[in-house]
Amino acid sequence: MTSTIPESTTYPPPGAYAAATVGDAMERFGVARGLSPLWEGAVVSGPAATVLTRPGDNKGVHAAFEQIRAGEILVVDGGADDTRALIGELVAEKAKALGVAGIVLDGAARDAIELREVGVPVFARAVTPAGPWKTGPYRLGGVVTLGGVPVAPGDWIIGDADGVAVVPRARIAEVTAAADALVRGEAERRSANRALVPRV
Repeated sequence: MTSTIPESTTYPPPGAYAAATVGDAMERFGVARGLSPLWEGAVVSGPAATVLTRPGDNKGVHAAFEQIRAGEILVVDGGADDTRALIGELVAEKAKALGVAGIVLDGAARDAIELREVGVPVFARAVTPAGPWKTGPYRLGGVVTLGGVPVAPGDWIIGDADGVAVVPRARIAEVTAAADALVRGEAERRSANRALVPRV
């Protein structure tokens, strides 16, 4: 899981682009299905650090903390399993201490109230009180799947109230340019909408 992100790669800060806008800029591709923030106001933007783990098992999550860098987003492919939580309050506290920018998992989490108090943005498929196994196997790095979307280390992850979008690292500049054009177009449409008057 050693970082392969070139130093020259620039990732927009959280909140700079909405997940919906990025999805539109990707022609509706790259939007992870079924993932939601676990607390209101959670936003995330940054490079992916990937983990593939057996459904319901978080041994790989703990292993990832031995290599993850500050500012990266921990992306966990848990096979879309919703029966056991892969992370909770203690994992989030560890992530915060290490400077992890957020956690996005295709699986379940728990301790929803405490996660908000910790403050690390968490996006997951479900919430359950059931705890995880811790036996493995797992794989650090490589391509994983997040809500049906492939994610490679260093890909741009964007999360907000609408869900999660993924942009391949090589397309970040292209997609941000397209997103900027969409934002300008939406501003023009808003102005036109405000100029409308009711028909009588």
